[in-house]
Amino acid sequence: MRHFVSAACGIWLAAAMPLQAEPVVVVELYTSQGCSSCPPADEFVAMLASNPQILPLALHVDYWDYIGWEDRFAKAQFTDRQRAYAKAVGSRTIYTPQLIIGGQDRIEGFAPEKTAKRLRAHLEADTPVRLTVQREGDKLVIRAEADPPLDEPVRVQLVRYTPEETVRIERGENAGKTITYTNIVTSWERLGDWSGREPLEVTAPFPGDEPGAVIVQQDGPAAILAAARVD
Repeated sequence: MRHFVSAACGIWLAAAMPLQAEPVVVVELYTSQGCSSCPPADEFVAMLASNPQILPLALHVDYWDYIGWEDRFAKAQFTDRQRAYAKAVGSRTIYTPQLIIGGQDRIEGFAPEKTAKRLRAHLEADTPVRLTVQREGDKLVIRAEADPPLDEPVRVQLVRYTPEETVRIERGENAGKTITYTNIVTSWERLGDWSGREPLEVTAPFPGDEPGAVIVQQDGPAAILAAARVD
């Protein structure tokens, strides 16, 4: 599987743009340990995580838990977020696996070539928002400016995640498999709204060693205008 994915995406992911610490393209994966179609997408996320320009985030949903295996990473909050994305585009259906790139492009199932094409577009796109995040002990200093100013307020969000964990699945559709998950989201917090007209400077608690990211996103949820990882 990894060789196939690399053939589809690996070359341009390494060479699309000069490497930089920020900004990053956020790729949300909606997945579950109880979904038999998800392991290829989970592995794909691990590959994407090796590129510093891309921040894949695995959000485990809870609607597969009923079939016999409870995903301990799953949160109802993440199911609600996925449903909100569907509602924003007038859909009543949610899927696993599903990728949402930059808050805009929705890809159902495992489609590496289609994903590579969409990622290329996001990597090459400009954004009006310049975001910087500085860690000072157990807090973050978040600064942002928009040029030109934004027409509508946007959400400023803080995400925390576990870089990697391996799970032996004993029941359900993936019974007997051992799967390593990457960038497992543990919390997704809305810090507040920003008008996008005046420069932003806020602080937020950031205790512990778990990495995270600050994400500036249009309401909906819709387009992610800027994101920066925090190690």
